Amino acid sequence: MLQENLTLHTDKYQINMMYAYWKKGVHNNKSVFEAFFRKQPFDNGFAVFAGLERIVNYINNLRFNEDDIAYLASQEENYDPAFFEELRKFRFTGNIRAVREGSLVFPGEPLVQVEARLLEAQLVETAILNFMNYQTLVATKAARVRQVAPNDVLMEFGMRRAQEADAALWGARATYIAGFDSTSNMMAGKLFGIPTKGTHAHSWVQKHDSEEEAFKNFADAFPDHVILLVDTYDTLKSGVPNAIKIGKYLESIGKKMIGIRLDSGDLADLSIKARRMLDEAGLDYVKIVASNDLDEYRIAELKKRGAKIDMWGIGTRLITCYDDPALGGIYKLVAKEANGSYQPVIKISGSYDKVTTPGVKTIYRMVNKSTGWSEGDYIAFIDEDIRGKDRNAMFDPDKYEAIEMLVPVFSGGKQVYQLPSLEEIRSYHKEQLAMFRPEYLRMNNPETYSVYLSDHVKNTKMVLLRQHNHFINKDPEA
Repeated sequence: MLQENLTLHTDKYQINMMYAYWKKGVHNNKSVFEAFFRKQPFDNGFAVFAGLERIVNYINNLRFNEDDIAYLASQEENYDPAFFEELRKFRFTGNIRAVREGSLVFPGEPLVQVEARLLEAQLVETAILNFMNYQTLVATKAARVRQVAPNDVLMEFGMRRAQEADAALWGARATYIAGFDSTSNMMAGKLFGIPTKGTHAHSWVQKHDSEEEAFKNFADAFPDHVILLVDTYDTLKSGVPNAIKIGKYLESIGKKMIGIRLDSGDLADLSIKARRMLDEAGLDYVKIVASNDLDEYRIAELKKRGAKIDMWGIGTRLITCYDDPALGGIYKLVAKEANGSYQPVIKISGSYDKVTTPGVKTIYRMVNKSTGWSEGDYIAFIDEDIRGKDRNAMFDPDKYEAIEMLVPVFSGGKQVYQLPSLEEIRSYHKEQLAMFRPEYLRMNNPETYSVYLSDHVKNTKMVLLRQHNHFINKDPEA
């Protein structure tokens, strides 16, 4: 699955633009595109970038095979057969720079930058956005859950409700980046090394003659991994008392039950009463697990009500990002080749927030050396001398460390970035969180983190805006 050929994982208009560029003979002209988003998901204070590993795998496997070409030849556009010869030799030969997975990122920042021939840069747009948008969205949602349950065990249980297999697989990976402890997804466990956890379903209990028998048989099968689902019939009158019996049975054979799981009803009230029953039975070490359409809002509410829950199984509302299901990331042309160099270009809109920021840019995270806090991000042209003639107060080397966020991933079509392990990405994400004040990280009404444009970037943007306005307001008859 990781090495699959996804060359036609694209929109048709990308193929049509590639063909039109080829027909005009400009398909080898260089261009620079940047992928970014305009608005934080979930009204959060930050997003968590994810998806780079899949982007890298996708780029490494870009090939038009004969089946792809035969399919394109069947289309109503009636492409010139000579175009297919161009596609047969197609390889990605450009450069890609991106922020590292696990980074905290903000609106307007270039997260993935593609410098390549028009033919290549156009093709990869759809897939890059698809991978980046979904995984970043899920990672951000997972980070919000971790913020409200900083010391609890978080288990991703969303596989059966995800939008198909790829969403379940890569969504599980995204939640692990952002701090979840495990997944129920066995394929994600196998491919990515994520710890896997699971209990049993209500059907296990229903298939037995009694609940106690069901619990006993499960404990005999997994004596070191017993978490019992206690709400099949009656949580407090049947489920918890029977679980206590099994807990005592396990103690008698030198084992300990891990926990009980609540999956319905008033989770706060049930957990408080179940905790009391377990403690009175001498099973104070048994954990209480909760599931049932949980998200960060419900967990926060349950904690406010004093719920005695130690572990959370979170599924549908996490993996589908139920309350904000699309990031809305975009991929825009920012520079085009002209006379041997790059000319900044701009997209104009009636809404100023949709006007793009032109030019080939990079991001610097400005970290106060005395406090360790990040005090803002600074977007500058990639060739600005920020520590020399273009330096401003934010680049005082005695006060700030300027960390460049974009790293080279591909150079001349060759992968130059060593993909980190998932554990390294998790550690990096924790380091990122530690650089931000709590007011930027809180779930509700977070402070807005500042993202600055350099003077050169701002001036270039204004010049192009004025040129455009002059053009559209000019009397065509004058």
